[in-house]
Amino acid sequence: MAGGVDLVVIGADGGPDRAYGGSAHAPAGARLLAEVLPGMCFDTGAAGCRVTAVAPDADANAMLTAVRDAAQHPGRWLVVCLVGQLVADPRGRRLALVTRGSTPDNAYRRGLAWDWVVSAMVHGDQEEALLLVDAVADRDTWTALERSGEDSAGELLSYSRVPLWGRIGRYAPGRRGRDAVLPGEEGSFSRALTAVLRQGVPGAPAAVAPLDLQPAVAGLLDGGDPPGSSGAPGARLLVPPHGGRLLMRNRAAVRGALAGLSLSEELLAVLWRENAPTEPPSA
Repeated sequence: MAGGVDLVVIGADGGPDRAYGGSAHAPAGARLLAEVLPGMCFDTGAAGCRVTAVAPDADANAMLTAVRDAAQHPGRWLVVCLVGQLVADPRGRRLALVTRGSTPDNAYRRGLAWDWVVSAMVHGDQEEALLLVDAVADRDTWTALERSGEDSAGELLSYSRVPLWGRIGRYAPGRRGRDAVLPGEEGSFSRALTAVLRQGVPGAPAAVAPLDLQPAVAGLLDGGDPPGSSGAPGARLLVPPHGGRLLMRNRAAVRGALAGLSLSEELLAVLWRENAPTEPPSA
């Protein structure tokens, strides 16, 4: 599958600790991405997409191994999806995806480090890479993302060699977090992206890049905020850059083309002959 796509989908469930309830629906979002994305790759389709879906209760080592193994396959694209809750280290310089069994005292140490994932993708054998993110962050992690500077966690969201596409929202544990849009829920990035891929974008070409899909995806975030907005207060959209050769199927273009066809009597006769049995049915 040297010309195909390697897709790694990680939806990490942080477990029962209330502080990491933002990851409760992450496995559902990951399953949806793993189901829809493979068939949407324009010039490979599902047959040309190798999918690795990591168990939601896997530890960080298993998650990182899945990314590294996929990165070793020669191919055209490596697409990694991270769905769940992010946490920053005590100094606010690094990020990790919260994994099962984490507590406020050990979440960063036992989580999947963001820079490990990016490093594996950078050193992969694929021609291009794309990191999809559907995540939330608590107050301290959000503060770390807001800081500027070379050593800040926010700098990790602008690494040029690994383009990002997705959304990171704020999450407050407890009752205050009930109004937040959680990864994998309705209004989240994973739900919005898969809905757009299934429906397509009317008026767009048959093959579209992530940037072409972004306005439609943004319009579905948080229940219909206008394209280009960041959704609910404290949400940050990660917009894919210009360029890149990863193209997705636009189902709306295919439906539009079929709708414009008129079936003549001659064409109907041909279709009937091609589908008719060549031998009479047995008694």
